[in-house]
Amino acid sequence: MIFSERLKREREKRGWSQADLADKLHVSRQSVSKWETGKNYPSIEIIIELSDLFGITIDELLRSDKELTEKVIKDSKQLAYPKWKTFFDTVFMLGVFLLIIKLSILGFNYFVGTKITILEGLPKFVVNFLPFVLMVVGGIGSDSLKNKYKD
Repeated sequence: MIFSERLKREREKRGWSQADLADKLHVSRQSVSKWETGKNYPSIEIIIELSDLFGITIDELLRSDKELTEKVIKDSKQLAYPKWKTFFDTVFMLGVFLLIIKLSILGFNYFVGTKITILEGLPKFVVNFLPFVLMVVGGIGSDSLKNKYKD
């Protein structure tokens, strides 16, 4: 049984109208109608609420409907995407920030004649290439996420 049929059967078994179910889920009656006619699918959050409301497992709601199962998988990937995207964008921006600071200090030392040192205790390799490495890692990570999670 596909999702739309199962949803309608479970709703009718409880004697609820589409409007009753919509009120319980805080959605419009038209949304419930579209789900029952197979014109649209609910979000993963609504599917979880339906599972709780009907007292059946998510597996029972999804298993027979391949298209809905694929949508849920895609939605779950999209939920993880922004967290990792933010992480890699932050790593990239940290690299940019460190590069700007390094260039500013070098500029002050050269043009103004100051003697500012950059993290003297660390090896020169780390001081010189850390901003670049952070920018590359952030850029590659962000790009790989874009390719992995694109539609």
